[in-house]
Amino acid sequence: MNPFIITGEYISSEYFCDRERETSTIESNVVNGRNTVLISSRRMGKTGLISHFLSQPGINARYKSFLIDLYSTNSLQEMVMMLSREIIRKSKTTGERVLESFVDVVKSLRPGVKMDPVTGQLVFDLSLGEISHPLESIEEIFEYLEASPQPCIVAIDEFQQIADYPEKNTLALLRTYVQRCRNTSFIFAGSKRRMMEKLFNSPSEPFYQSCVPLYLEAIDKDEYFSFAEKHFHNAGRSLTEGCFDELYKTFDGHTWYVQRILNEMYASNEAVLTPVQYHEALDYVIKLGEKAFEEQFRTYSNSQKQLLIAIAKEGKADAITSMAFVRRHALKSPSTVQSSARQLYDEEVITREDNSYYISNRLFSMWIRENYCAIV
Repeated sequence: MNPFIITGEYISSEYFCDRERETSTIESNVVNGRNTVLISSRRMGKTGLISHFLSQPGINARYKSFLIDLYSTNSLQEMVMMLSREIIRKSKTTGERVLESFVDVVKSLRPGVKMDPVTGQLVFDLSLGEISHPLESIEEIFEYLEASPQPCIVAIDEFQQIADYPEKNTLALLRTYVQRCRNTSFIFAGSKRRMMEKLFNSPSEPFYQSCVPLYLEAIDKDEYFSFAEKHFHNAGRSLTEGCFDELYKTFDGHTWYVQRILNEMYASNEAVLTPVQYHEALDYVIKLGEKAFEEQFRTYSNSQKQLLIAIAKEGKADAITSMAFVRRHALKSPSTVQSSARQLYDEEVITREDNSYYISNRLFSMWIRENYCAIV
C-alpha cells in the first residue's frame, strides 16, 4: 500500500511519523490525572496523534477509550448521539448485555433501544428527536463511564463547536460534569486556535485553566525526511533530500499537504525522486482541484476575491487593514478589507495567526496565485 496516508484514518505506528514528545506528554497527563487541551491548525495531524496515542499498547490495555469528532455537529443532541454510539460500539464485547448496562444508567436514551424484527435482538437505533434532554443524557453518560471497571479516556475533536450550540450554559454544565469525573480523563482538541484559547485561557470561560495545553506544531524536518526516505527505500526507490526540503519549505511542514504530495510522488513509481518530480506532483494535485477551486472562487464577492488574491500573492499577509496593504494591492478601503476578512475568516476560508492571514487551503492559495497574480 501507499505508505503516505491522506484519508485521515489511522492505520498503525508504521505509517505514523514522529510525535514522540507529544504522545509522551498526553500519556503523562492521563496517567497523572490531568486533562489535555490539544490545539493545532486544521490538517496538522491532531486526530492522527490522538488515535496514535490511544493505540499505544500500555494505553490500549489499561484504558477504555472513545474518540468523537464534533466538526459536523450543530447541537448538543448530535454530540449525545455521537458519544453514546461510540461508547456502545467500542464497548460491545458481550452482545446485548453492554446495551442493557448502558441504558440502565443512561435512562434518558432508553427510547433508542429497539427490537430488531429480523434477529429479535436489542439494537441501539437512536434518532435526534428521541434525545429530549441532552444535558441530562451527557450527565448520565459520564456517570456510566465513571462506573466502568476500567478507567476511561474520552477524546473530543473540534471541541470549539460546542460554543456555537444553541443550548444555553452548555459549557458551564459540561465543565461541572467533567470536574466530577475521577475515573475518566479527557482530551479536548480543536483547530480554531483563537476560539480554543479563549475557551481555556479566558477567566470568564468555564473551562479556564482546567487542562494542560499542548500546541501541535509542524513535525521536525529531519524526522519527517527520515520517515519519508525509509518508506521510499523500502520500495527500492530513492527520495533526495533536496526534493523533500523544497516540499517541506513550500508548505511549512504542514502535515496533510506534505503527505498529499508524498503520496502522489510515491504513486508515480519513479525510481529517484528529485525536485523535478516534486513540481510535477504538485502541479498535478493543483490541476486535480481546479474545477472545485473555480466553483469556490466564483461564490465570493468582488471585494472578497480581491482580498484573497492579495493574500495569495503575499503567502502570509500582515496588517491587511493598513493603508500600506490596501494601496499595495489596489484594494477599495481598510473598512472593506475588514468586512471581507471577517466573512472569509468566519467561513474558515482564511486563517489568522497573530497578525498574519493566509488562505487556509494551501493548494487553493497556489491556484489563485497561478491564475490571478501577475508573474514578476
